[in-house]
Amino acid sequence: MARKKQGRFSRYIRPITYLIDLYIINFLAIKYVFNNEFLQPYWVFILISASWIIISIFSRFYNVYRYTPEIRILNLLLIQCLLFLIIIFSVSGIFPFLSISPKQILIFVLYSGVFIGAIKFVIYYFMLKFRADFGGNYRRTIIIGNGAESNSLEKFFQEKTSTGYRHVRTILPNKEEDIEKYFNFILEEKIDEIYCSLPSLSETQIKAIIDFAENSLKTVKFIPSFENLYSKKLKYETYDYVPVLSLRNILLQEPFNKFIKRLFDIVFSLFIIVCVLSWLIPVLAIIIKSESKGTIFFRQIRNGYNFKQFYCYKFRSMKINAEADTAQATRNDKRLTRVGIFLRKTSIDELPQFFNVLAGNMSVVGPRPHMVNENKKYLKSIDKFMVRHFIKPGITGLAQVNGYRGEIETHIDIVNRIKYDINYIENWSFLLDIKIIILTTFNSLRGEKKAY
Repeated sequence: MARKKQGRFSRYIRPITYLIDLYIINFLAIKYVFNNEFLQPYWVFILISASWIIISIFSRFYNVYRYTPEIRILNLLLIQCLLFLIIIFSVSGIFPFLSISPKQILIFVLYSGVFIGAIKFVIYYFMLKFRADFGGNYRRTIIIGNGAESNSLEKFFQEKTSTGYRHVRTILPNKEEDIEKYFNFILEEKIDEIYCSLPSLSETQIKAIIDFAENSLKTVKFIPSFENLYSKKLKYETYDYVPVLSLRNILLQEPFNKFIKRLFDIVFSLFIIVCVLSWLIPVLAIIIKSESKGTIFFRQIRNGYNFKQFYCYKFRSMKINAEADTAQATRNDKRLTRVGIFLRKTSIDELPQFFNVLAGNMSVVGPRPHMVNENKKYLKSIDKFMVRHFIKPGITGLAQVNGYRGEIETHIDIVNRIKYDINYIENWSFLLDIKIIILTTFNSLRGEKKAY
């Protein structure tokens, strides 16, 4: 049976973009970099094209799908250009007779990134528009089974028409029902992709669907239940041809990602320490000590990466009190000084934690570290609480910019905070960090309800 690709020309997009991108980088390379008598054009083509293709395979630069968000595309572009820049610098070092200046290389890579990024987004938005307005390049879908995740997927298909899915029907069989009676409907409606809710189906039904899909050349995908799992990214590996699923894929455990994040932490923390804290500390020292007795800085033991303890630093915002290490600050807390109220409202009290970042026991962005007694409290009562300690804690995080900062007033507060922390861990990208930093800065200037 031949598989009909109705309105399906997206398979041609990737090779076309490869050709366009290779033309751009080779044109710019000949114009700005390899433009001397020692290197002929065909050597330029081989060197530049091979480097770009190999890097793109490693960085998965062309792994962009109809459901890929824009921030993911920007992150891929940034990684691709950074690796490409390193390769070109290496080439200039290995072959000094080429006489390539750093300025030439930077201009070349910058122009390449701008032009290729522009074309990539033009194609991306054109396809979104084409699918939404003209109904082209779409895939017809059906969901078998129900559940929270299935309902969310159905809502996604119905609302995000620009992604190119046309949801035909959701079938709700029970586990004893003969599933084969729906197969003719799938064929008649020319369904492209079958989505199966695993908790709703029996093993017999799942096997029947798989057999039908493979024999009918239909794509079948499975929807697990994450109601109590909080993980949406299982990592697939093979151990000597034995398939193994890891519970979650922690991107910051990969060496390259870890290097990029640490490099940014060092550069950004040094910038804040030199340009802000160098003059702010003496000013606040006078103000803090003039209002109340005590030290300028307040330090507190927190649990960080792998649950190891470290001293977390802040500007002191309270009067010296016996409950500083056991009780969270609450609204209208009488322990707060007048300057402390301002420091907390603007989050300036958190700035000394950039010394923690430089020391390596914190990151600029990550799950906020809790007090030791809070960790003991939630360790056994909150499911998946310890997952947030798989990476370094941060000065700010995804939970904080989504309203879950400061005092934990209800059980829902801590549950949602953990969900956001796990979402950050599994979906980390450099651009996500930048977005969180920008939102944190904006929220600090605007003021937040729970900043007390």
